[in-house]
Amino acid sequence: MSSLLEGITATVCINGCSANCVIPLHYKDIVIPPLHPTVENVKISDSGLINIRDVLSGATLEKNRASLIPIERASCRFLFAVAEDDQNWNSALFAQQAAATLRLHGKASFQVVAYPKAGHFLEVPHMPHCPSGFHAAVGGVVLFGGEPKAHSVAQLDLWERVQEFFKSHLDNESTC
Repeated sequence: MSSLLEGITATVCINGCSANCVIPLHYKDIVIPPLHPTVENVKISDSGLINIRDVLSGATLEKNRASLIPIERASCRFLFAVAEDDQNWNSALFAQQAAATLRLHGKASFQVVAYPKAGHFLEVPHMPHCPSGFHAAVGGVVLFGGEPKAHSVAQLDLWERVQEFFKSHLDNESTC
């Protein structure tokens, strides 16, 4: 949204992808096609769960460039939070790609914070760690990654960071 809409001053991206996924994204006269998955990169864990971490890893390949979210159009500040054990996709790579695009366009108003041993679903504190679950787009149970204690610590830290980020970068007059 911050790439396409005006008036957004702060964006938090938690384990996000730098490209559009699954279905085409339509906004006014813009259509961003979905990223082409590399199905050959699907792995099955020893426990029979599907690992899709590297299925959407080629966002910057020439054939996928049209799928990239035009983050360089955004005029807001960004906080990118990445779980380093995210098994849903390589969120650390996607945050690095987004940061590189911003830098390439002379924008430095972003921060990337990484959480080792945390999994995909970084939610508000005290939500249970979800190392795997049914993924509707895949049609099966996939790994989400993370270790329970590290994941819980990450959720606590991120919650504080998100609140501070918004307090610092939103003014009372620009919010509802």
